[in-house]
Amino acid sequence: MEHGAPREPREPGPGAETAAAPHWEEAKTFYDNLAPKKKPKSPKPQNAVTIAVSSRALFRMEEEQRIYTEQGVEEYVRYQLEHENEPFSPGPAFPFVKNQDGVHWTWRDHSEALRVGPGITWVLSTSSPDLFIERFCMTGGNSPICYLKAYHTNLYLSADAEKVREAIDEGIAAATIFSPSRDVAVSQSQLRVAFDGDAVLFSDESERIVKAHGLDRFFEHEKAHENKPLAQGPLKGFLEALGRLQKKFYSKGLRLECPIRTYLVTARSAASSGARALKTLRSWGLETDEALFLAGAPKGPLLEKIRPHIFFDDQMFHVAGAQEMGTVAAHVPYGVAQTPRRTAPPNEAPSAQ
Repeated sequence: MEHGAPREPREPGPGAETAAAPHWEEAKTFYDNLAPKKKPKSPKPQNAVTIAVSSRALFRMEEEQRIYTEQGVEEYVRYQLEHENEPFSPGPAFPFVKNQDGVHWTWRDHSEALRVGPGITWVLSTSSPDLFIERFCMTGGNSPICYLKAYHTNLYLSADAEKVREAIDEGIAAATIFSPSRDVAVSQSQLRVAFDGDAVLFSDESERIVKAHGLDRFFEHEKAHENKPLAQGPLKGFLEALGRLQKKFYSKGLRLECPIRTYLVTARSAASSGARALKTLRSWGLETDEALFLAGAPKGPLLEKIRPHIFFDDQMFHVAGAQEMGTVAAHVPYGVAQTPRRTAPPNEAPSAQ
């Protein structure tokens, strides 16, 4: 071959193709990794479990609320701007929200207290690596309730009892959340949600019988109607939404690995009135992982053993009992137990009847 003449192309020798393949695969992998990654699409709201959490439920904002109540909006805005780089401390709903990491949830926030000016405080606090909030909404002091249905909200948690009642009146599952009296460690790998039965998952039909006619009549009524499902209560839809997520794990044979665990914690007795509760859930195609019938015993000690991230009850003395034992409890203001009892004025003698 003459010097400078172009070389004739050579056929690859035996094994050349297989030798080059690994290098090509390595190069392809390298360049693929350089391509921008798309953020996974969030599920459609109607296919997700959507939780709306007010700012005062998610964070400790006692001082901010005091200033807003006592000194008005302008002082509140000024205080927030002065402290906008100071993250809020976790509030009662924080562990419940934080524990969503192991579950594919869509979280929604409706800020009930933040105004236009201090919104940056909320943004900075929710930017913590310990907490993922996909969307939030600042309502400028107006009630967020009108937005909840548009967000396909499955549960609304707030520190404002009036807004919670407004949400329930609109047919939205809601509860007023309270901080526990002491801190108790909760699971970081499993979300545990505990529900009362009557006037929470179920209607207040049975509680009305107790209130009007006493326990003996209640037991008779439940026995006679054992096979008749109770009407649904305000949080039935939330249990149903959790159940849909659980079934995604069950369908893959991962029941024991499911990161959600639900509990029915009721004052009903297993022997006399528990059957109707279980049959009602079954008629809805629902279940709880555990059903605990206390026959009127205090719920706090049992909840201390369960250590749920949140417990829902319609009666404040059960909420208070749970708080004392370190449980984050939420009051559901629904049913006959919410009817205020009339008390005689100081200058009026009580009726003899």
